[in-house]
Amino acid sequence: MSQIDDLKGIAVLITGASTGIGAALARAFAAQGARLALHFNSHESEVRALAGEIGGSPALVRGDLSKRGEARRVVNEAAAELGGLDVLINNAGGLGERRPIGEVDDALFDFVYDLNVRTVLAATQAAIPHFEKRGGGNIINVGSIAGIDGGGAGASVYSSAKAAVHNLSRHTARDLAKKNIRVNTVAPGAIATPFHARTPKERLDAMRNAAPMGRIGEAQDCVGAFLFLASNELSGYITGNIVHVNGGMYMP
Repeated sequence: MSQIDDLKGIAVLITGASTGIGAALARAFAAQGARLALHFNSHESEVRALAGEIGGSPALVRGDLSKRGEARRVVNEAAAELGGLDVLINNAGGLGERRPIGEVDDALFDFVYDLNVRTVLAATQAAIPHFEKRGGGNIINVGSIAGIDGGGAGASVYSSAKAAVHNLSRHTARDLAKKNIRVNTVAPGAIATPFHARTPKERLDAMRNAAPMGRIGEAQDCVGAFLFLASNELSGYITGNIVHVNGGMYMP
């Protein structure tokens, strides 16, 4: 991949960095010479192996982002380890479990919204002072095609949470523009990551057939959008946008 000059040496925090899209991003930003903080929760062996692979001694920050207060701590700890912060990638998230709408209870709702929405808000709030010290910064949130089309069977809470992330990103972009802080979202479609490990084959086949490009995406397919949005040279006049990476499943 070509070098993007203004990504070299920047301080980047990636949440949910141990597997899937987060791990692919860690490899890509490391290859650009960025200084990294990799957040993880339960996948310690995976993130340590990733750190060894990419080199550069990335900071490893553990935290259960479904618990309130943890996102702020993770951001502040990462900024302390890196000596500041230039880019926050809010990648951590999860479905919880698939349930018919009539079986969704408060515990599932709270878990999904705390992990996918409250965490984005709290991490953003924590990052603002660190960005202000740098004269600006970039936030890239991870949405989903589910936030546009309502998601698959049993994903009502998750899909609504991702829709909230999309609109939170838009509002935050407006709110922080005068601080020179850009906020954008990458919304993947069906990507072959651990997230889809338990997705039934017939559902995966349906998603593959729905994509004009005729395949399920790979984590690496998402990388270019994040590098583009993190670079002020390439995307300095872009904020409040949703970049859809889905093989044509959704065309806005």
